[in-house]
Amino acid sequence: MIRMMMKNQTVISYFILRGLPIPPEYQHLFYVLFLAMYLTTVLGNLLIIILILLDSHLHTPMYFFLSNLSFSDLCFSSVTMPKLLKNMQSQVPSISYVGCLTQTYFFMFFANMENFLLVIMAYDRYVAICFPLHYTSIMSPKLCVSLVVLSWILTMLHSMLHTLLLARVSFCEDNMIPHFFCDISALLNLACSDIFINELMIFILAGPVIVIPFLLIIVSYIQIVCSILRISSTHVIHKVFSTCGSHLSVVSLFYGTVIGVYLCPSTNNSTVKETVIALMYTAVTPMLNPFIYSLRNRDMKKALISVLCKKKISS
Repeated sequence: MIRMMMKNQTVISYFILRGLPIPPEYQHLFYVLFLAMYLTTVLGNLLIIILILLDSHLHTPMYFFLSNLSFSDLCFSSVTMPKLLKNMQSQVPSISYVGCLTQTYFFMFFANMENFLLVIMAYDRYVAICFPLHYTSIMSPKLCVSLVVLSWILTMLHSMLHTLLLARVSFCEDNMIPHFFCDISALLNLACSDIFINELMIFILAGPVIVIPFLLIIVSYIQIVCSILRISSTHVIHKVFSTCGSHLSVVSLFYGTVIGVYLCPSTNNSTVKETVIALMYTAVTPMLNPFIYSLRNRDMKKALISVLCKKKISS
């Protein structure tokens, strides 16, 4: 049915991705840079997942959520970066119509997944700091798995809805996307049919998918700060900030770039600005997350040393 819809309503079979505003003489330099960034993202996030799986001391709710976040970051970057690297070496940086819809679906899926995981991790920190004596009973394995599964289901439904609505949109002569991936807003700008329903659903679902999770994170940290103010021990306060620092850094990176693109559009040269900021949250943020959590986290450092020591002894 979807194929018939696509066949009947579109007269183009592919899109041209303009890519990044890079001068031709610097293309090879930036290709090497982006390739290094992508490989670092893959290896860094894989390392976190493997360490959490191998070290039994990291089998806690906090690291269970972190492993899911690392997996989401790895996939999120893989949705756009390989295609960007391929197009940088291609004379015609194109993507098929079906490939474009597929990329849009998975881009929204993993972006929303990271959004929900950051909320869950904020709730986990809130329970750990505000209700330390009841933490184990509240954050039970069943609840942790349920929260992650619920996030996967919600993101899948949300992404599927927007992708199906996008499949009914007609595209005519203009198939030039001023971006390095198939962003839904850029695609809707190329439509030559009515997109009222698409825009209405984006507006309606922006609250539960972006705004409410962000507000829940803020509320969680307000509660944490209020709890900290009642503590007189400097050591405990330092431990709390050390525990929450990594999460706050990731939240700032993720929401800072998203707000920069979607809530604060510039009037001059907005396309270039949005493209560069999009590169920040699709490539830079997933690459930095493993460093943020590993460099600021003693448990991750101990797990890495433990695994390396075991490997040396076995060899």
